[in-house]
Amino acid sequence: MSTLTKTPAVADPVRPARRPVHLRSALGRAGVYAVLAVAVLTVAFPVYYVFAGAFMRPDEIASYPPAMVPYSITGENFSGAVHAIPLVRQYGNSLLVASLITLAQLFTSVLAAYAFVFLPMRGRSVVFGLFLATLMVPWEAIIIPNYLTLSGWGMGNTYFGLVLPFLASGFGTFMLRQSFRQFPAELRDAARIDGAGHWRFLWRILVPLNKPALAALAIYVFLSSWNQYFWPLIITRTANMQTLQIGLSSLRDSEMADPGLILAGVVLSLLPTLALVLFGQRFIVRGLTAGAVR
Repeated sequence: MSTLTKTPAVADPVRPARRPVHLRSALGRAGVYAVLAVAVLTVAFPVYYVFAGAFMRPDEIASYPPAMVPYSITGENFSGAVHAIPLVRQYGNSLLVASLITLAQLFTSVLAAYAFVFLPMRGRSVVFGLFLATLMVPWEAIIIPNYLTLSGWGMGNTYFGLVLPFLASGFGTFMLRQSFRQFPAELRDAARIDGAGHWRFLWRILVPLNKPALAALAIYVFLSSWNQYFWPLIITRTANMQTLQIGLSSLRDSEMADPGLILAGVVLSLLPTLALVLFGQRFIVRGLTAGAVR
């Protein structure tokens, strides 16, 4: 008689309870928000301290630990900066130069991009490649020839000398070409049937329908021109012809350098850039993505 051996039943291993899906999603969002908050504080704190320090007294700026909030708001730093250097004249120079460069690059880029998209020409790809090749030439490689040329023409220390090397841009042509290529061919044919020539079609139809790309390019060019330092430094010789960035540098390097005056000048230089970025952000995004998908 055989004896049957019964094996004891093995209990199933206890599995750890999984967190609910909504809990994991909430934890993920919290982690993302924490990282974004740290990034925002890292970027925004220098801007905040510049604005706060511009309204502090010298003893508050030099205190240890440094003061984070101005205890007595004062405007002496701004008046001191205006009297230390010709700040108003230099501010106007920067606005004038940046505005002229922006308008000139918009005009030349619109015409060049229209020619590359709508005008028949032989070797179009080769010529456009040459335009793109200009983006790969470092500015430092041509700044001395430009300086010698303009100085030989008697344009040193003039507004023409500040503006002339930047009247056209390969980047602006590339950006608007990508935007113009999205224009429906049917509308172009309809305008041609209605008797619209190149000039009328360009300024009455094409340009108004590409305002986001033009606004993005204008903001980019203005900010780049506003923040120029090296070229205005070598082409100008007098304080009345210098731009704001050069004035701030001289304010910093002077023997009576005052951190409050420097911060006040930096605040004045930041106002146009912050206004453009805040109010033109949607144009920047729409303009830069206009030619991304075809």
